[in-house]
Amino acid sequence: MYSISQLLLKMKKIYYLVAGMIVAVSGHAQLSITNGQHVLEISGMVSSYYNMRSLKPGEDDHKKDRFRLRDAQLQLEGRIGNTWEYELQMDFADQAASSNGADFDPENPGLMDAYLVYKGLGFVDVQAGYGKLFYSRNSMVPFIYSAYWQRPELTRGSLFSQRDVGVTLMKDFWNQRLHAYVGIYTGLGELSLNGDNDASGQPEYAARFEFSYPSRVRYREIDANVSPTPLFTIGINGRYANKVLPDGEEFPVNAQGEYGLKVLNGKKYVYGFDAAFHYMGFSAQFEMHQIKGLPNLPDDPLLQNLPASQTKGYFLAGGYVAQANYFIKDWHTVLSARYEELDLSDLVPGNSQRFSPAIAYQINGFDAMVKFQYFRIWKEEAIDPLKWDEQFRLGLQLTFK
Repeated sequence: MYSISQLLLKMKKIYYLVAGMIVAVSGHAQLSITNGQHVLEISGMVSSYYNMRSLKPGEDDHKKDRFRLRDAQLQLEGRIGNTWEYELQMDFADQAASSNGADFDPENPGLMDAYLVYKGLGFVDVQAGYGKLFYSRNSMVPFIYSAYWQRPELTRGSLFSQRDVGVTLMKDFWNQRLHAYVGIYTGLGELSLNGDNDASGQPEYAARFEFSYPSRVRYREIDANVSPTPLFTIGINGRYANKVLPDGEEFPVNAQGEYGLKVLNGKKYVYGFDAAFHYMGFSAQFEMHQIKGLPNLPDDPLLQNLPASQTKGYFLAGGYVAQANYFIKDWHTVLSARYEELDLSDLVPGNSQRFSPAIAYQINGFDAMVKFQYFRIWKEEAIDPLKWDEQFRLGLQLTFK
């Protein structure tokens, strides 16, 4: 644990750093290139923060107390007539980190998007390539429109993938109040880019349906428009995969993720519900997900070798996230508070609970913000205990678009 004097000294250093970065921010701009038929827009983002952890008694490794370049993104978005759209987005910071042997972070991959959309059919749009799956509202909210530096553990890519290679059919109805997405993907998540599928060759299927009223509610956490009319949106989504994961180096090493749940050797069902509300600067979100796993092997570690699991043959995992935000427009400030609960297996007693408030000050709207996030672990389950119980993260993001 840090003493009060150590905390004050570290926060003083962070204050001087952020103050210096604020002085350096002078504006933003968007670059568009067109020949009349083809329009190309170039944008990007840079963000950096300082992270500090309060360790548990007996722990003395402070290697995570550090500055980090979180993002160095370049985004190309194009439209060719009314028929084609495409997007290429790369994060050079994460690409450099992974090439230097850093642990793979599913929330921040090097390649973020590489897909095209065909709109020539009329009755449905077709998206093909690599990008985010239309599953989980929180996962779909762009990072820049949040006061937080990190998504909840439930939705940040540790339990189910955020991105994959595949095809999505998309359709909206009733002036974009109702959206439907149905897709088929390789099923190995971000590691689908590494090469072949698993031995089964089976894909993953996903679908999402969402309804907004009285008008469309975009993927945003903050009510930046200070909506004069209450806006509601609800979504339901599900995904299914049946995989065979062989032993051996030919298979992606990190395919099963941090908890062994991301890609299962067996059948995996994931289904979830989310809701959001915006009104007069106040916004709130609630989201829950349930995983049902049926491993192919009866002695799979995910079944914990418990007597009950020998007859049950499956396990359940999941959790929920509740978040509230308030945008004080006159103060250019966003206040947020989040509670999350996660149970990695119903075969192991207990669950984890976290509370995380955040505050963001807008230097230039969402294009330039100072963001501070505090993590507090209230409860942990025995499956994956951490070395810390508190975490502080302060930094600056700058976008040009």
